[in-house]
Amino acid sequence: MKSRTAQGAKMLAGRYYTDEAILKKEQARIFERSWLYVERVQAIPIGGYVLREVMGENLLLMRDTEGEVRVFYNVCRHRGARVCREEGGEIGAGVRCSYHAWTYGADGRLLGAPNMHEVAGFRREDYGLVGVATAVWEGFVFINFADEPQPFREAYAPLWDKFKAWELPSLVSVHQTVYEVKANWKLLFQNYSECYHCPTVHPVLNKLTPYRDSYNDLEEGPFLGGPMLMAGGAGSSMTMSGRLCALPLAGVAGEQLGLVYYYTLMPRMFLSLHPDYVLVHRGEVLGVDRTRVVCEWLFAPEAVAEADFDPSGAIEFWDMTNRQDWELCEISQAGVGSRGYRPGPYAELESQLAAFDREYLRIMEEVDDG
Repeated sequence: MKSRTAQGAKMLAGRYYTDEAILKKEQARIFERSWLYVERVQAIPIGGYVLREVMGENLLLMRDTEGEVRVFYNVCRHRGARVCREEGGEIGAGVRCSYHAWTYGADGRLLGAPNMHEVAGFRREDYGLVGVATAVWEGFVFINFADEPQPFREAYAPLWDKFKAWELPSLVSVHQTVYEVKANWKLLFQNYSECYHCPTVHPVLNKLTPYRDSYNDLEEGPFLGGPMLMAGGAGSSMTMSGRLCALPLAGVAGEQLGLVYYYTLMPRMFLSLHPDYVLVHRGEVLGVDRTRVVCEWLFAPEAVAEADFDPSGAIEFWDMTNRQDWELCEISQAGVGSRGYRPGPYAELESQLAAFDREYLRIMEEVDDG
């Protein structure tokens, strides 16, 4: 397998994990300019809406009767009240603000504004909901807060057709677990990106995928990762038994049947692609030292329809592994805040951490002096 190198890099200085000013700069330079994964398309009912909180903004995700998804700030154009207050619901004849009954369609147009015809020059077409740049890729909804965001197709060019074999848009969520981790978001990315710790911390995982049996096919930029070889070959998966818990996904074939693929998509998403299911992590920054992680297990609808379908082996395996990882992230957070912390050298097996740091510092326009 291709050799890896961390190029002599060391971990980031402690301030990058503890300083509120750094977090504020991250929000301006990373989170307000990047395409952020928000939700699965299937979580939004056709003809309905859901609310999601992203970087302090309450967003209204609407899906019209044709299935098109649009995202708006959940702010009425009259006096600024929240238009929708329930976490989800039907759009019907429009979503209506409970304050003065201004009503909006799934496309954000203002449909009704009682008594505003009495206001000289008022035009409904001037007061639609304020939209957020939206893109749908592989069944995932992304948003971008920038006034002039980089086109999604351009930003995601390295990944555009990379995962077609897993038929991601058709997969259905069978389970979701939400974790709150007392650690900076970057520590979670760094932990996910290496298996140097796997022999001691994840003995079950390491038995299924020996920690050195991996390589990376994306090694620079905002998207990093690659496959790991499963010791059991075809018929294996990352489950408590080490075997498939559903039939392989229809498009997965050949060597893919003996591999599991792991990718980080800066700054909010991990993708773990197995022969029989896909695991998605969505990270939500709650503070400089707190991160919420929404983890979903996705399976093919035909697998879910089988009478003996049982995803518990995959769910239990990753819940166990997640909790082991979050504990590591939390003890790291406790350490990097100490005056005794000195950045240590990365092992060659941690090449992806060094690559993540390089991209992070590039975006931040920072030079880490340790």
